[in-house]
Amino acid sequence: MATLDEMKAMVGTVIGTSEWMLVDQEMINKFADATGDHQFIHVNPEMAKMTPFGQTIAHGFLTLSLMPVLSAKANLPHPDGIKMGVNYGCDKLRFLSPVKSGKRIRAVFKLAAFDEKRPGQIQQMQEVTVEIEGEDKPALIAEWISQVFV
Repeated sequence: MATLDEMKAMVGTVIGTSEWMLVDQEMINKFADATGDHQFIHVNPEMAKMTPFGQTIAHGFLTLSLMPVLSAKANLPHPDGIKMGVNYGCDKLRFLSPVKSGKRIRAVFKLAAFDEKRPGQIQQMQEVTVEIEGEDKPALIAEWISQVFV
């Protein structure tokens, strides 16, 4: 936990890096079932072998949806007295490289903005880079906006 002034002082700095997390075929299949997106590049290993990826890949939106759990695994600082937090959206979201089934990812969080919108309501923006273990190019980059209430 940090005071509001301490949080404001962290703007422009990396505030955490998550643990590595496995993205396996079971996770990809469950996401396909939840979203109805059963495109073969995600769920059919035999057909996916014939693509430039050479195997199945995670949905870009699956990788994006893992940001909250990656955030929890990063032990990020939070304002003192937080009652709840809500997602507000993303700016400049880009899927740069596919996450192949069986790869591990992690996220690096940089606090880009931290502003009190009204008393007890803070909006923060984090620049998030989701890295793929062993690869030079990240899976995604995004400016993730959330609001916290204290």
